[in-house]
Formats: sequence, structure tokens, C-alpha cells
Amino acid sequence: MHVGAVIVVEGPPPDREEFLKGLESRLHLVPRYRQKLKEPRFEMGRPFWIDDPRFNLEYHVRFTALPAPGSEEQLRQLAGRVFSQRLDRSKPLWELWVVQGMHDGRFAVLTKTHHAMVDGISGVDIATVLFDLSAVPPDAAAAEAPWVPSPEPSQAELVAEGLKGAVKAPVELAGQALGAVQRPRQTAARAMEAAEAIGEVAWAGLNAAPETPLNVEIGPHRRVHWVRSRLDDFKAIKNELGGTVNDVVIAVVSGALRRWLRARGVRAEGLELRALVPVSIRTEQQQGDLGNRIAAMRGPLPVYVDDPVERLRIVSAGMQGLKESKQALGAEVLAGLQGFAPPTILAQASRLNFSTRLFNLIVTNVPGPQFPLYLMGRELQQIVPVAFLPDDHALAVAVMSYNGGVDFGLLGDYDALPDIDEFGEFIEQSLDELLDAAEKSRPPKRSSERRSQPRKQAAARKRKATSRDGKRNASSRDGKPRATSARS
Repeated sequence: MHVGAVIVVEGPPPDREEFLKGLESRLHLVPRYRQKLKEPRFEMGRPFWIDDPRFNLEYHVRFTALPAPGSEEQLRQLAGRVFSQRLDRSKPLWELWVVQGMHDGRFAVLTKTHHAMVDGISGVDIATVLFDLSAVPPDAAAAEAPWVPSPEPSQAELVAEGLKGAVKAPVELAGQALGAVQRPRQTAARAMEAAEAIGEVAWAGLNAAPETPLNVEIGPHRRVHWVRSRLDDFKAIKNELGGTVNDVVIAVVSGALRRWLRARGVRAEGLELRALVPVSIRTEQQQGDLGNRIAAMRGPLPVYVDDPVERLRIVSAGMQGLKESKQALGAEVLAGLQGFAPPTILAQASRLNFSTRLFNLIVTNVPGPQFPLYLMGRELQQIVPVAFLPDDHALAVAVMSYNGGVDFGLLGDYDALPDIDEFGEFIEQSLDELLDAAEKSRPPKRSSERRSQPRKQAAARKRKATSRDGKRNASSRDGKPRATSARS
């Protein structure tokens, strides 16, 4: 249940002492990174986050190197091994690996954090405390005073705190009940809406996802693969064919799944898979809070559709229907009820929410910053998100956009998905066919427009090359050439 990323940074890598010093100067911005879980005896209340009095930064930050030649495939193999290892539950639930030895002089950072600490949307915000908006990092000497952990509570204190929470919840419910008496009409309307929402979630749960080669017993070992693409390609597709960028992402995954199933000898006719699409339910006031606040909706993956444009149309209609339904509200109501559930009931509810019957794979799309970030003066060039695999799910697809690029991070079970690199190729092919369809859908330019285009471009170049005082300027106005990029 840990999530993370493979981050590629321009070289050369910082030395060990420089990196540890820089990271330690920022840990006060993410206090949970120095906390661990403490569980009361006999399950008298839920576990608590407490300061780890034996916190050791050097345990959590690991330094390693790729053997020659330091290829991207070797980095993928290392990432698969790192994400196969379970986090130590007796310590703060995160690790960070600095990987040297890449063939092109760059280095990589692997981040690994337990899902309970953070969700995808706020995870980007919290992770960026390690990064800078400028190539000039702030002075590490300006950090806060040395960290002093709070005393570790005794078992008696943990039990007392758990009982206090159990008493506090009914009191809060009583306060809500008093407010309901004072505002009966509003309360009745909200209760009816919440009941309808929970009903929609329950009805969705009764419709099981189809059986596929993705939904098999899995082991502890993982494969990691990724695919690079451009954000402009997704925008061009949605502008020409409709939908949102997220709809295009799901349609691309659907097309890749169709190809993969057919390569495995599975007939796709009449088959619609279900994607668990995590949705952050943080309010504006909760942005930056610690902990996990996500809900999940089941999005359609119409692998039965051969035509890519029709596939995108069905995905867009299905996702719009989910947004207009009360599933998201129902998930939020259930998330609120979990605060009053004992640990044993909460565990059962979590198993029900992530039942293998309800979805075939996780597909999560996290919008990242569209400007460069820096790590100790080095520019981040690529951020590949890595999700997690629930029981009996052999593949998870995490997508993140960053600085004009879009990376598909594929996490697969080692034994069940030996062809994960082939699935990556299917992602590229599925995106290409949508790009081709978008290009064909553009109306042709009129002949008069084509004839006037060179004259307009020449006039624009002339205006741009002439300064205000009439002197010629051979360079562009900003002095920088236009950057170009291509999908790999």
C-alpha cells in the first residue's frame, strides 16, 4: 500500500552530506515524516501517529548506483525491486533512494510513501517541499530550530486517548442532532440526498467487474515501466474530439487494454472493464492537511469498441454521468462515517471498498505543475508516478503531467505481468491512433488562407525583428529560441 515516484534529475548528483543536510532543513514542513504509528493494546481505539523518538534520517534516505552502462531499463528494474519491499511498520512510513550511475550523467530519486500518509492530489503539494521553483535553493541555515520529539505516550495514555475519541464522536453527533432540530427542512433534504448517494454506491457495488487476466492472485514482487508523452497531444485530442484531458487518458488506457487482451487471446467483444478512479475529497480548507482524504468512483473502460473516437465518446459520456450522479457524494458520506468506526469495522469497510469484484485496475491521473522544479539547483526532468496493487490486481496505471510532459507509470505484478513493456507499447499505439483521428477531424484550410499564410508570417517576422527605435534585431524578442520536443 505504498505509492511514490521515479524522478529523473539533471546531473551531477549532490554528495551525500549535501543531500541529507538539505532534506533535514525541510522536514519541519512535513511533520508526519518524523512520525510513526502506535497501536493501543487489545485494539482499544484506532492507531495514533506519534513522534518517533529514535528517528534517523539516514535510515530513510538510501544511496545506491546503477552498474554500467546505467540504462533506463536498469533503472526500471531497480525501481521494481524497491517497490517490492514492504515498509517497516515500526518506523515512519517512507523511504527515499538517490540513484547514481545513469549513462547520460543524470541521477534519479525514488520516493516511497505509505498510502495512509497522503493522497495523490495533496501528495504533489507535500512532495514539492523537497523541490524549489528556482535553480538557486534557499539557504539551509535558515531552517527552524533542531527538532525535539514529543515524549512517547504510554499504553495507558493511548487507551485513554482512544476512549476519549470514542466518547467525543457521539457528543459531536448529538450536536449535529441539535442543529437538525433547529433546521428541520434543510436537514431532511440533506439526509435524503445522502441516502440516495449511499444507495447509488451500494447499487454500483452489486455490479461486479468482469473477470480478466488482470484479476488473478498476485505475489509481493513488482515490475515498473513507464511511457513518455506530451500534454499538448492530449489537449489537441480533447479540443478536436471532445471530452477532457482525463477522458483522453482513460480512453488511451482503454485502447491499450483492448490490444493487450487480444494479444493474450481474450475476446474483447462485448467486454467493458471497470477502472477504480481515485478522487480527492479534500475541501479548499483541507488543502495541505496531513493524512488521506480520497474517495473512489468506477470509470468505464470500453475495450469492446474498436474505433478510437467512439471509445473516447463513450468514456466521456460515462465519466460525465459519474460526475452528475451521487457516487462522489456517497463516497464522501461513507468517508465521514469511517471516523466513528472501530478499527475492526473500518478494516472490513476498507476490504469492501477495494473488493476485487468491483473494478479491474486502478487508473489515477494526477495533474502536476506545468513549470520546471529544481532539486538543490538541478532541474527535475521527468516525474513518473507509481501507484499500488490491491489484492488480486496485477496492474495499476498512474498518470502525471509535469512541465509539458505526461508520464504513464505502470506497476505490475512480477509473475502475472511479464509483458508490462508490451503494454507500454500499446499505450503509445493507442495515443497515436487518437492523434491521427484528431488530425483528420480538423477542417482543411481554405485556399485563400493558405495563400495569405506566408505573407502574414513574413510580416510578423518583420515586426518582431524591428526594435522600437527602428533598429534591426536578428534575435527573437525574448532572446531565446523556441523549444521543441517529441514523444519518445
